[in-house]
Amino acid sequence: MVLIPDKDREVIEKAIYLPMLVIVLNQDLQIINTSPIKLKKPYTEWIEETIRTVQKELSDVKRYMKQNRIKVEKIKTEESFTEYVFIYKGYEDKHRYFNPRLKNRTEELLEYYLYQRYNSTTTKNFLD
Repeated sequence: MVLIPDKDREVIEKAIYLPMLVIVLNQDLQIINTSPIKLKKPYTEWIEETIRTVQKELSDVKRYMKQNRIKVEKIKTEESFTEYVFIYKGYEDKHRYFNPRLKNRTEELLEYYLYQRYNSTTTKNFLD
């Protein structure tokens, strides 16, 4: 088992969760666009801006990972677990994530990116 520093572990976690978040936001955007809501523009603009923010952070994550020789690959998804391999500076380490935990953490991040990032005076990029 490879000992990964906390900062790099956070980056790895973001590399797992942020793509899921983009998928969820894009699906929600499609639902809103096809819904009978009369005033769609405020909702779609809000979600589109959130997608741009998440994609920018994901880009920062990918850049950091490349510079620091870190890779994350999904190996397989089963009924209850999803398995990933972390390649950290040449060393491989497998991790299993409980699928309900993946869903719950993605929901927490969705709430953060939709609401809390606007309300927090201490919000900063994780790389700062």
